[in-house]
Amino acid sequence: MMETAGTPAAESLPTVRRRQPGRWVAAAALCVLLAMLINTIFTNERFQWDVVFHWFTSDRIFAGLGRTIQLTVISMAIGIVLGLALAVMRLSRNALISGAAWAYIWLFRGTPVFVQLLFWGFISALYPRLSLGVPFGPEFASFSANDLISPFTAAILGLGLNEAAYMAEIVRAGILSVDRGQAEAAQALGMTRGLALRRIVLPQAMRVIVPPTGNQAIGMLKTTSLVAVLAYPELLYSAQLIYSANYQTIPLLITASLWYLLITSVLSIGQFFVERHFARGTTVLAGRDDRRRSLRGLAGLLPGRRR
Repeated sequence: MMETAGTPAAESLPTVRRRQPGRWVAAAALCVLLAMLINTIFTNERFQWDVVFHWFTSDRIFAGLGRTIQLTVISMAIGIVLGLALAVMRLSRNALISGAAWAYIWLFRGTPVFVQLLFWGFISALYPRLSLGVPFGPEFASFSANDLISPFTAAILGLGLNEAAYMAEIVRAGILSVDRGQAEAAQALGMTRGLALRRIVLPQAMRVIVPPTGNQAIGMLKTTSLVAVLAYPELLYSAQLIYSANYQTIPLLITASLWYLLITSVLSIGQFFVERHFARGTTVLAGRDDRRRSLRGLAGLLPGRRR
C-alpha cells in the first residue's frame, strides 16, 4: 500500500474497539432474568420435582410415550408418501389431476387438524357402515364404521392425511428449486419422466425438502397431543388420566413436557446430520469457500502485507 506525504502509516494508527453499551445492558438484563427463572424453578416447592421424577419413569408414562412415537412415525410416513404423490400430481400437465391435488391440499390445509380428528372419530355419524364393491353397483363386503375405525385408526387418518397436504407443498417447492434443464437433459438421455424424477430431480431437491420436513416431524410429535380428544392414551392423555386420579396436575404436565423436550431434542440432532448429509457439495463447500475468502481478506490487512 503506497504512503502519501503527510499521511501517517496505517500501521501506526491505533485500533479502538467500538463501544456498544446497549449490548452490555441487554446482556446484563438477560442474565438477571435467567437467574430469577432458575431461582424460582428450584426454590418454588409447588413445582413438586419429587413427584415429577417419580412419574417420569413410570410404566404408564412410558406406554403413552411409546404410543406418541408410534403415532408420529406412522403419520409422518403417510404424510411423506402421500405428499410426494400429491406434489407430482400438482405438477402434472393434466388439469384434472392437478386440480384434484390442489383441492385436496386446499381442504386439508384450510381446516384445523383438531376438527379433522373429531371428524374421523365420529365418522360413524355420517357413514354407520362402510362397504367395498363396484361404484353404483353391488357390494362385496360391509363393515361397521365403529368397529373399523378405532381411536387409533382415526388418529392416524386425521394426522397422516393432514400432514400430506403440507408435505405436498414442501416437496413441490423442492422439485421446483431444481433447474428444469436437469430433467430435460435426463429425458434427452432416454430416461422416463418417473426415472428422471427419482434419479436426478429428487436427490437434488432433498437439500430443500429435508429442513422443513424435519420441522414437520417435530411439529407432528407435539400435534399428537391433540389425539387426547379421541380418548387415545398417548403421552399427554396418559398424564391426564394420572392427574385426574391423584390431582397432581402441574407435576404431571411437567413430566409430559420434559419427555416432549427430550424427544424433540433427539429429532433436532438427527435433522442436523441429515441436513449436513444432503448439503454436501453445496452449502458446506460454499461455507468453506466463504471462510477461506474471509481469511485471505483478513491476511491482506495484516501489517507488512502490500497490495
